[in-house]
Amino acid sequence: MMQVLEQVLVANQAFTKNLSDQFVHFFSEPSKMPKRQLAIFTCMDTRLVDFLEPAMGIKRGEAKVIKNAGNSVTGPFEATIRSLIVGIFELDVKEVLVIGHLDCGVSHTTSQSLTEKMIKRGISPDAIKMVEKELEDWLDHFHNPINNVKEVVDKIRKNPLIPKDVPIHGLMFNPHTGELEVVVNGY
Repeated sequence: MMQVLEQVLVANQAFTKNLSDQFVHFFSEPSKMPKRQLAIFTCMDTRLVDFLEPAMGIKRGEAKVIKNAGNSVTGPFEATIRSLIVGIFELDVKEVLVIGHLDCGVSHTTSQSLTEKMIKRGISPDAIKMVEKELEDWLDHFHNPINNVKEVVDKIRKNPLIPKDVPIHGLMFNPHTGELEVVVNGY
């Protein structure tokens, strides 16, 4: 049985080998600048892959997509904020969509359950102590994906590094039906 890396490399070889000249042109066309001047910040849930962007009419090259577990922002200069800053100031992003989804796995996770799993896999309790407060603030606070979207929009909006003229919208996505619902209209 092939390992995951081998499977990915075999699939990649087949993909690149079978590209037509027209297809190569289509895929080499997009710029690093998002055509719709849009950044999407969402969850890493596998149910959103190849589903969220098509449900929004977003194609390759049209938006910057930033993902993490639970589409959460935990600090004033953490990775999501840094990515948005680059998107806004270097890549001409003019609007941000924060998109949560129903049935988010992070809403069912606690810092205690995650810590127990980490210890069982050999992570040092001392290492966990270094991030214990951050884990609690993140996981023990996230129980409602809709409230999380509202809070994340608010954190981004209030961040002093994000310009006030950039609308920050909040939406909920249904990973079963593909429907979007506006939670926060950033205009």
